Amino acid sequence: MDEKENMMKKISRRMSLCMGVTLSFFLSLIGTATSGHFSVPGWIISFIISTIISLIIGFLVPVKKVSDNACQKFNMQPGKLSTRCFESLISDLIYTPIITFCMVLFAYLMATRQGAPLHFLPMFLSSLIICLITGFVLIFIFMPLYMKLIIGKAQKPE
Repeated sequence: MDEKENMMKKISRRMSLCMGVTLSFFLSLIGTATSGHFSVPGWIISFIISTIISLIIGFLVPVKKVSDNACQKFNMQPGKLSTRCFESLISDLIYTPIITFCMVLFAYLMATRQGAPLHFLPMFLSSLIICLITGFVLIFIFMPLYMKLIIGKAQKPE
């Protein structure tokens, strides 16, 4: 593997880490806040589980490669607003449904064990809508910021 490929892998890993932690932080915060039963320990557990899931996704799925291939397929120009929106949407559709499903399942199992009469599908769908919108906005805002920071750091001699 040449030095450029190695640097790209390092940048990709750092992006996965930063985006995974950011998404997990906000999505778990929103999830526990909208549940109607917010507690700091519940949020921390949700954040930890969500972070683990997002890191697994980030390291297994080459999000940048998938996004670049999709943009190329639709002849999208790098740097344009429409391209950034499309890249954010792709990343959102990769991360958010899986994280949301796992977190809602966790909350559902915990609540029903306590005797709460809940239905999983309505819980999941309402949470998914909120999280997809929130995830898109977060990815749209933070992805370019992290990219600038990470690439700037990678280009500095160590």
